[in-house]
Amino acid sequence: IIYCNTLMVEIITIDGPASVGKSTLAKRISSHYKSPLLNSGRLYRAIALKMKIKKIRINDRTEIIKIARLLSDNDMRSNNLFNSGIEKIASQISAREYLRDELKVYQREFPKKYAKGKRFAIIEGRDIGTEIFPEAKYKIFMWADVKIRAKRRHDQIIKKGEKARLKQIYNEIIARDNKDLNRKIAPLKPAANSVLLDTSYLDIEQSLNKIKN
Repeated sequence: IIYCNTLMVEIITIDGPASVGKSTLAKRISSHYKSPLLNSGRLYRAIALKMKIKKIRINDRTEIIKIARLLSDNDMRSNNLFNSGIEKIASQISAREYLRDELKVYQREFPKKYAKGKRFAIIEGRDIGTEIFPEAKYKIFMWADVKIRAKRRHDQIIKKGEKARLKQIYNEIIARDNKDLNRKIAPLKPAANSVLLDTSYLDIEQSLNKIKN
């Protein structure tokens, strides 16, 4: 429980692998409970976008930290965060311990800054229940069959009018899973006291109802 002045805010953590539907479900939970939401993946993507714009090298620790400390809400809302180039950079820098430590501060301050007067703050990512808010009362770890995740991602891209190859998306998800599960720093894994939610055969409404229950 995070104390905001005299108000108590309970944290809902939502973790899981790529393309499992974390962001969509987190938005629905946020809307249902009228509570603020932080998508931690946007932090790394926003930094990656700044790096690309400023042509900062992937190993330039000083400049990357400087970007992290100057992140704004507008940076987090950019429409340019979601493309394969930005995702690749974000995936690389998210494995850097110094950056993860820097962004812990931002994530842990989020409820105090945005959730005053609210019952919940929803934080979504890959290590929220294990590393960022290990004492959170409500922890959800989402999972789904990799073939189903690839198909969902493929359909999303096609719906936007863009081209995509299902096999390539499948291979990319497999590679990302292996990287996230086996990295030395904050590996992807469910917290011991988390609720496991397999969404392989659940739509968003069914998933939301299970979480509400």
